[in-house]
Amino acid sequence: MIETARVRLRPWRESDRAPLAAMHSDKEVMADYGGPLARADSDTKLDRYAAAFETYGFSRLVLERLDGAFLGYVGVMPIWPTHPVAPGLEIGWRLVRSAWGAGYASEGARAALRDGFRRHGWEEVLSYTAPDNIRSQAVMGRLGLARAPDRDFVANYDTVAAWTGLVWVARPEMDWS
Repeated sequence: MIETARVRLRPWRESDRAPLAAMHSDKEVMADYGGPLARADSDTKLDRYAAAFETYGFSRLVLERLDGAFLGYVGVMPIWPTHPVAPGLEIGWRLVRSAWGAGYASEGARAALRDGFRRHGWEEVLSYTAPDNIRSQAVMGRLGLARAPDRDFVANYDTVAAWTGLVWVARPEMDWS
């Protein structure tokens, strides 16, 4: 577990399936993903994140307030081998709408990056988002990630064709305090 002044990042539990599915069913939360996910697809994501944690010791982790309220997820995952920016690692986040604008994504991502650079010795972690995802771009800016336009890409995903990704880079020498 990773704790900050306000949030906790922890591995997934069976009891997280319902709140994750509820978040994934929110049209606004999932707008950048092509729309809401069915419960089975949400469960598949949870299983993939849990398996990644078992394999690597890191993954997308549950993001919750210290009182246990589910806020979403944040964390680092290996980039798919066939992805345009592979090989590498990518940090991402997705929060329930009621948690937007409170700084939880930045706080959780900073903690995940600090932990990963210290514990795993990563050389860099990428973050990418669509040109119209201003909220995620703002998080990347607050984290101090370096914009890397030479690494921008276009990819076809199951839910979105010809998706444009704008890339930012995190490195261990950046300030993660």
